[in-house]
Amino acid sequence: MDPDGESPGGTIAQTLRDEILSGRRVGGERLVEESIAKAFGVSRVPVREALAQLQAEGFVTIVRYRGATVSSTLHKENKELLEVRHGLEVMAAQLAAKNRGGSVADELAAVVERAKTQAPTPDATRPFHDLVAIAAGNDQLREMLAGVNRRVAWGLGHDPGASVHDHAALAAAILNGSPVQAGFLMDEHLKRDEADTHGQA
Repeated sequence: MDPDGESPGGTIAQTLRDEILSGRRVGGERLVEESIAKAFGVSRVPVREALAQLQAEGFVTIVRYRGATVSSTLHKENKELLEVRHGLEVMAAQLAAKNRGGSVADELAAVVERAKTQAPTPDATRPFHDLVAIAAGNDQLREMLAGVNRRVAWGLGHDPGASVHDHAALAAAILNGSPVQAGFLMDEHLKRDEADTHGQA
């Protein structure tokens, strides 16, 4: 276990993920368990844990008896997942507005207030998109979004300044019970995220 409390498998996964994203490891490249274990000074067990995690995220392909390789379709898959995420997020915003924020209306109101004072405190509440998913009141949708977001979060653009205002406007539309406006604002917000992502790719 490292000083920050992350498991050896988590540390290895993070390092390999960074190497793949930076291009130091390319599509189709073999990931040999023994070599990785030796490089990190660990047994093969945490290496297997790391590779399984990266496979779940779409970074690695594991074939029985052939081992693990860096995914050669990573960027294509990410683009497709972003399209799926886009549709689900817009739907969540619309449903959240129909519920006027549901069980997290107070937390959404706090998002609006923080933007007014221009003193955002991102860690004061749950991540905004999680709030919207909860407000939607649809457990299946929330579960699907969580799964997609786990796989694409590494590749999303992020502009904290723009997000504060986007989130406040979205929260207000949800609290006002305006599904059409909430869907439109979520669509515009996601387009900015995706534009940043394509710029990085």
